[in-house]
Amino acid sequence: MFTNILFLMSAVLTVGGAFAVILTKNIMHACVYLLSSLLGVAGLYVTLGADFVAATQLVVYVGGIVILMVFAVLLTGGSDAQKENKFGLSKIPLMGNNKTYTIAWITAFVVFMTLIKIISNIIKYYKETEVSAYTATVEKIGMLLVTDHVLAFEISSVLLLGALVGAAVIARPRKRE
Repeated sequence: MFTNILFLMSAVLTVGGAFAVILTKNIMHACVYLLSSLLGVAGLYVTLGADFVAATQLVVYVGGIVILMVFAVLLTGGSDAQKENKFGLSKIPLMGNNKTYTIAWITAFVVFMTLIKIISNIIKYYKETEVSAYTATVEKIGMLLVTDHVLAFEISSVLLLGALVGAAVIARPRKRE
C-alpha cells in the first residue's frame, strides 16, 4: 500500500512538473519545475527498487544539472524582477503564491515518502548476522555499460556534450554592434 501511494505521488510529481516546464514562460520557474519533475523520477526509481539509480538521479541531475541551470539563469540576468511597473515603482518579487506553495508541499511529501520507504526497507530487512563479503553493484553496472549497453552509454555522452556546448553558447557574452 505504501509503495503504491509513493509510486502514484511520484508519478503525479513527475508528469505535473514536466507539464509545468512546458507551460511556464518564466525560465526560473521552469528550472524549479524541472527540479520537482526529476525528484519525482528519483521517487519512481525507489519504488522500482533501483536505489543506486535513484541516488545517481539525485546527485547528477537534481544536484548537478538543475542547480547549474539555476546559476546560469541567475548569472546571465534572466530575471526581470527589478523592472518598474506602470506607476514608476520598482516591482518587489513575491516570496510565493498558493500554486508555488502547493508544488513545494507535494515535492516535500514525495521526498519524505521516498526517505521513509528507504529507511523502512533498511529496518525491515535488518538482521544481526555475520557480515558477508560485499558484492558491489557498481562494478556490474560499469561492465554492462561498456559491454551490452555501450550504444546507450555513447548516446548519453553525446547528449551531455551537447548540453555542455549549449550552456557555453547561452552563457557567452553577446557582441554589440
